[in-house]
Amino acid sequence: MAEPTPRRNDPRLRPAPLLFEPREAASDPEHFFDLESIDDPRALLARATELTQAFRAAADRAAEYQAIAASQLADPRRFDRLTPAAIAEQAEWTEDYAKKMVEFGQDLLRGAETSGPESLG
Repeated sequence: MAEPTPRRNDPRLRPAPLLFEPREAASDPEHFFDLESIDDPRALLARATELTQAFRAAADRAAEYQAIAASQLADPRRFDRLTPAAIAEQAEWTEDYAKKMVEFGQDLLRGAETSGPESLG
């Protein structure tokens, strides 16, 4: 599984809205957010670019929450804390990457303590 690199100072992109597709459309392998129905290449490029940015922003945001969860699970104050190896196994990461994500999560949590919960949400 590919491992994203945690980014601490990258600005957050405002993603385009991701509209959920009806089940019958989602079951069609050729159907993808209605892109196949756009005939104008300029409009197709614009919408595909919006989706790409939205997915990147969503992936970055999800990775931040992964890091926060990893940090919380590794917290030595927890009686049920997990080792980096156990976190790595659960998240399908390498142990070294789990350690980096724990550190990243600690940084994010420290930032949230000084700037409030809205910095994560």
